[in-house]
Amino acid sequence: MPHSASAKKRNRQNLRNRDRNRAVKSVMKTEVRKVLAAIAGGDATAAKEHLRTVSKKVDQAAAKKTIHRNRAARIKSRLSARVKAASKA
Repeated sequence: MPHSASAKKRNRQNLRNRDRNRAVKSVMKTEVRKVLAAIAGGDATAAKEHLRTVSKKVDQAAAKKTIHRNRAARIKSRLSARVKAASKA
């Protein structure tokens, strides 16, 4: 348990930030799963639409420093490659 006032405040901030970061990551992962489900279902147009949403959510998470910008780029790159392959097939 923190004793000093600054440590107590930092603890409150950490708890608040953790909840916010978890929510942002959860939304991001849900959107990624929607793209993967659309690809698995063979619906390329739905996958493209969901990919736009994923790109936005991932970029927002990177802008808030919830995830690293390189991780955001990697997620978008991998998903776009899978959507592109699914649209060709």
